[in-house]
Amino acid sequence: MFDRLKARSGLSLIELIVTITILGILAAGVLPLARMTAQRTKEVELRRNLRTIRAAIDEYKKKFDKMPAGPLKTGFGYPKDLQELLDGREFGDAKAGKIKFLRRKLYDPFHPPENDSDEMWGWNLRSSTDKPDSTIWGKEDVFDVYSMSEGTALDGKTKYSEW
Repeated sequence: MFDRLKARSGLSLIELIVTITILGILAAGVLPLARMTAQRTKEVELRRNLRTIRAAIDEYKKKFDKMPAGPLKTGFGYPKDLQELLDGREFGDAKAGKIKFLRRKLYDPFHPPENDSDEMWGWNLRSSTDKPDSTIWGKEDVFDVYSMSEGTALDGKTKYSEW
């Protein structure tokens, strides 16, 4: 009896097929979950980047409004482009010098720019003089940013461009 068990130590073809089938079913269940996790991660990054850029624009506007009247105080008080948030601007305070509002470029995770010279960093922009539903940036200044992606969020209702 011991010799019979010793001779049959490999897997049969049926056992192998059953094992592969079970692994295939498990993999089929994991792939959609992995895709959803990747999309959720991008959504979190999109929300964070929008919040950070919008907070930087608001802080820029506050600094501009507190600035004393003079030749530096021109325009509506919003940055002329996103790069100005990164490079900084002088607001009339000699001690403070240039004040920077962002440490690095923040990209739209659903629509990253094709090259590093993209002045909009992959975002759609609105100027303070644009209409609220405008899809074309007037280039006077940067009042708001929103995603270029036309995709729908995981909630199934909202588009990323409406965030």
